[in-house]
Amino acid sequence: MKGVLLINLGTPDNLELISVKKYLKEFLSDGYVVDIPTIIRKILVNLIIVPFRSRKTQEAYKSIWTKKGSPLIINTNLIKEKLDQKIEYPVEMAMRYQNPSIERGLISLIEKGCKEIIVLPLYPHYAEATSLTTKLKVEEVRDVLDLDIKLSFLNEFYKEAGYIDSLSKQIRTYVTNDIDFLLFSYHGIPKRQNIRTNPTYEDQVKLASKLCAEKLNLKDDQWGVAFQSRLGPGWLQPFTDKMLENLPKIGKRKIAVVCPSFVADNLETLEEINIEARETFIESGGHEFIFIPCLNNDDKWIDFLADYISN
Repeated sequence: MKGVLLINLGTPDNLELISVKKYLKEFLSDGYVVDIPTIIRKILVNLIIVPFRSRKTQEAYKSIWTKKGSPLIINTNLIKEKLDQKIEYPVEMAMRYQNPSIERGLISLIEKGCKEIIVLPLYPHYAEATSLTTKLKVEEVRDVLDLDIKLSFLNEFYKEAGYIDSLSKQIRTYVTNDIDFLLFSYHGIPKRQNIRTNPTYEDQVKLASKLCAEKLNLKDDQWGVAFQSRLGPGWLQPFTDKMLENLPKIGKRKIAVVCPSFVADNLETLEEINIEARETFIESGGHEFIFIPCLNNDDKWIDFLADYISN
């Protein structure tokens, strides 16, 4: 029997500082996320980022945490639960970093009788820091635990018609025709990582945005692409925060922002965009900022996932 393992990025287990530090250390110690020499990465992560940025990160999580816990866990689980009702295979979900772990997800499916597991990283676009590191981690867990299973991986789906239709529908739900500009804000990556994939990550996100803009009948001056969540210099541009500062200066004072790198709302959408980016735009002279939630457990999106997995 087949089973499906959905994998998202990760989140602290709770709001305790030790939990935030543990998550940051695991995430940023991944050589595909911070792709610099190992010794330098260890010094940067263990002596600078984790000791000095954990409290700020903790405060950011506090601003979006719910009574039920992490929004990323909640929203990914909602995807899992609704998808479980749509397909004939058992479905589990896991996080690349922290919990629920990939190990737990694989073992749970095996206990349900699954001999072949379809792994779907929930990243629409392919990048080393997301899709590749997830694939390698799943294979590592299988080998370390000596699991007798067949793995198959479904990767990027950014240009699939069903995905573009779902994203376009989500945007229409929240946006009227009288906005000045629609901003597609994607998670950034270093330029050096960008050129190591074919097509490049930048080309992938620009094509997805173009397909969506065409679906929405937007003119070229009514939409744009920017990159958020940068960790340092040498990352893809334009930066989301800089674009938001500039848009009111060119008459774009009523905008909407969508974050297609993510299919489930999380810290980067709920805090970085809906709180911080909103403040940046309004303080720069903007009048209206419309935050478009991720697809989460939208019915059309779940239908696409079911077809994508089954076919």
